[in-house]
Amino acid sequence: MTILPAIDLKDGKAVRLTKGLMDSAKIYSNEPWEVAKHFEELGSEWVHLVDLNGAFAGEPKNLEQIKKIRENTNLKLELGGGIRDEATIKMYLDLGINRVILGSIAVKDPEFVKKMAKKYPIVVGIDAIDGMVAVEGWAEVSELEATTLAKEFANAGVEAIICTDVGRDGMLSGVNVAFTKAIKEASGLETIASGGLKDIEDIKRLLDADIDGTIVGKAFYEGTLDLKEAFALAKGN
Repeated sequence: MTILPAIDLKDGKAVRLTKGLMDSAKIYSNEPWEVAKHFEELGSEWVHLVDLNGAFAGEPKNLEQIKKIRENTNLKLELGGGIRDEATIKMYLDLGINRVILGSIAVKDPEFVKKMAKKYPIVVGIDAIDGMVAVEGWAEVSELEATTLAKEFANAGVEAIICTDVGRDGMLSGVNVAFTKAIKEASGLETIASGGLKDIEDIKRLLDADIDGTIVGKAFYEGTLDLKEAFALAKGN
């Protein structure tokens, strides 16, 4: 299983939100690249980046910090937040981002996502509130079931699906294994759990359920998960 520590970028700082609410942002670092470097030193291979301002604006908003992270680490980087067109995808890949996450656009224009997945390394982000897909930085809830959207990308060339249970995000209430498993079964794709991960017991539960990866956010920042221990467990050491 792959563990992807997360850095959420808001106004150039590394923050964590609670349930995706922008005004709940807690600042953890004024220099996000230093956080990324620390993840690398702990043994991480990947970092999950989110441009929170971009998610709401629909265009890149934390480019300078993203560039600094790329320049100062050898990590593999995946990035989401406000990526709505091919030009932005190409720009990020040219910057050295390893794969881009398409979220809101996957709901509004799944054909665009399928087209991009044939050309570029694409991950689909499916964020759900009570099983229904949330879009626009989780500000809106659609009429679409998350598992229905997951099926849409079953044979589209997408590298993975990241599924977030928004109600648990930033709550340290435990990861939603059943939801993640349902998305994996619906799509047949590599599936990464997000939202609510608290401690090493969650890592064990995901491993037992044969989940491919998980994003670690607040559990690291608030000290409820030892990342080194988590990496060792995920690698089977």
